[in-house]
Amino acid sequence: MSEADTTVRSRSFALTLVAALLGAATLLAPSASANPPSPQGGCDPLTASSGDCLLPFPNDWYTRADAGTPTGRRVAFTSDMLPRGSAAPAVDPTAWNRSDGFSPGSTLLVRVPGLDLGATGAAPLTDIGSSLDRAAPIVLLDTTTGERWPYWAELDANASSKDRQALLIHPARNLTEGHHYAVALRDLKDASGHRLPAPDSFTKVAGRQLPKHDALAARQRQLQPALRALRSRTRTDDLYLAWDFTVASARSLTGDLFSIRDDAFRQLGSKSPEFAVTAVKDLTPDQDARIAREVTGTVTVPGYLSRPGGPPGSTLNRDRDGIPRRLPDNLQLATFRCEIPRTAFTGRPSRPALYGHGLLGSANEVGAGNVKAMASEHDFTFCATDWIGMAQADTPVVLGALADLNRFPAVPERTEQGMLNAMFLGRALIHRDGLGSAPAFRTADGRPLIDTAHGLTYDGNSQGGILGGALVAASKDVRRGVLGVTGMNYGLLLNRSADFAPFQQVLDVAYPDRLRQQIVLQLYQMVWDRGETNGYAQTLAESGDRVLMHIAYGDHQVANAAADVEARTLGARLVTPALTAGRSPDRVPYWGIRRAGELPYRGGSAMVVWDSGTPTPPLTNTPPTEPAYGKDPHSDPRSTAAARQQKATFLRTGTVIDVCGRAPCRSLPTP
Repeated sequence: MSEADTTVRSRSFALTLVAALLGAATLLAPSASANPPSPQGGCDPLTASSGDCLLPFPNDWYTRADAGTPTGRRVAFTSDMLPRGSAAPAVDPTAWNRSDGFSPGSTLLVRVPGLDLGATGAAPLTDIGSSLDRAAPIVLLDTTTGERWPYWAELDANASSKDRQALLIHPARNLTEGHHYAVALRDLKDASGHRLPAPDSFTKVAGRQLPKHDALAARQRQLQPALRALRSRTRTDDLYLAWDFTVASARSLTGDLFSIRDDAFRQLGSKSPEFAVTAVKDLTPDQDARIAREVTGTVTVPGYLSRPGGPPGSTLNRDRDGIPRRLPDNLQLATFRCEIPRTAFTGRPSRPALYGHGLLGSANEVGAGNVKAMASEHDFTFCATDWIGMAQADTPVVLGALADLNRFPAVPERTEQGMLNAMFLGRALIHRDGLGSAPAFRTADGRPLIDTAHGLTYDGNSQGGILGGALVAASKDVRRGVLGVTGMNYGLLLNRSADFAPFQQVLDVAYPDRLRQQIVLQLYQMVWDRGETNGYAQTLAESGDRVLMHIAYGDHQVANAAADVEARTLGARLVTPALTAGRSPDRVPYWGIRRAGELPYRGGSAMVVWDSGTPTPPLTNTPPTEPAYGKDPHSDPRSTAAARQQKATFLRTGTVIDVCGRAPCRSLPTP
């Protein structure tokens, strides 16, 4: 089959899928070269004439004053502003307008026709430190503190055309919650080294005071404080463009989950959650040399979703003030699966731990070989529940959400219920009247198989790492967690993940214009923050809870760049040497991540890089794929005995030990 035939077949599949998801009888998607719809009222006048509503993004032009929020602002999108999919209805902005600012991990988006980043000298991924140079052409300023903020800049490598190519400015560590930022683009150049002229509208706004009747007068008044802040801190001659935005507060980001958590545990009081064991499977050594018993069952959890039982597609049930509320008698039966190692039957009781599964998977991943090996080698009983919202049953909803923004809030909001389910499973694991009191978790003579005296820990991989940081931040019982092959911020991750290819087909049909896709990804992230670690990273960093990040160098599925942003945000220390000399393409490898120093390290969160010899990942916002970038090392750390030893010691003691002989850690998977 030719490349053209393959492309047509893929696009046909995506068209059919979107049509089915949206219930459309027929679907004629515009071609990738079609002009996007013209913006309607409310677009930023700095760029509205170009046809790109919501650019630059994020942008306080799309907020309003609100004395009732911690930031004093509230997002104020209208339906006309938000991009609608090819076959989707107009977008209801309610879910976005609950925010009092933008995502702390927002990629800054703007369109600069003719821009050449090399000629301009903008900081690339390989030289983040240069973003803070005095003469850096892009300035990201925290006006709350006066601090320059590090970033890297790139042009969207996936753009449909040079004319429709977004400039992406990625914060190198998450922006501070509740703070205000100003952005300056200055002395921008084209490929010939010629300075790009500023848009006429910005020249007027940044110039002399405009008369009140001028169409740009309101924009000038709104932008003046940000321009003053920039002029007081940095050179602002040769400005091409400037704008400002507010980052959402901790309350805005975590409020929904913490609200349902506090309400549910207040109802629970000092009791154990109700549970039922539905099956017990005793295994002979011939059947499994590591696991002696598998137990499945359900835990009863208060349900805060809008539909009884909380099926896929449900959103949080809210009162008139937007606060999540439980419907009377709405219960969630969270299924679980536990793996009890043979060591628990022959020696001391095992330590209880929660396990978080991977992308759109299920609790059955707790039965994977690497998890069984960890349980057997280090005497852990791992229990898992489906991470609803991002579980296998949610796949159609996720696909539908990529085609229609209206459907997207169901993904993070059901995920929040999934986190509450995991917290209730965790409480049942460590409560004296919980799972450990049931015969399924005891020997024939009544001896307990799990030790509830040492508390609860967490281990998750891939999606389980991406969501797991939020769970550790929210849980009242988990105080240490391992985030395997992790990162955060799906808005940053998706373009860089090999896993996203089939989902990209849906996005391409719904939003053929790749510039518009970048806006859509950042709109997703504003709501997704409420259901993944990106929105909880600062809370986790300040909570005293500790996490160990295990990273696969060159990971095809979870980008290393996102893991580095997470480590900087958490203040996680890098275990060194991380890579052999010359392995990293960076001018300063792991810039901005402090070193752990001599091991053992007991100071807090840490990051360990495991290297399988995989080629360095792309330096653009594109995924590494086989065979060009070698075999995917995504599963290698968890399959390496030394990595499991390091994880187990951390979960038991909070200490990061040396398992690599003071050398860079190599992934050496064992059966």
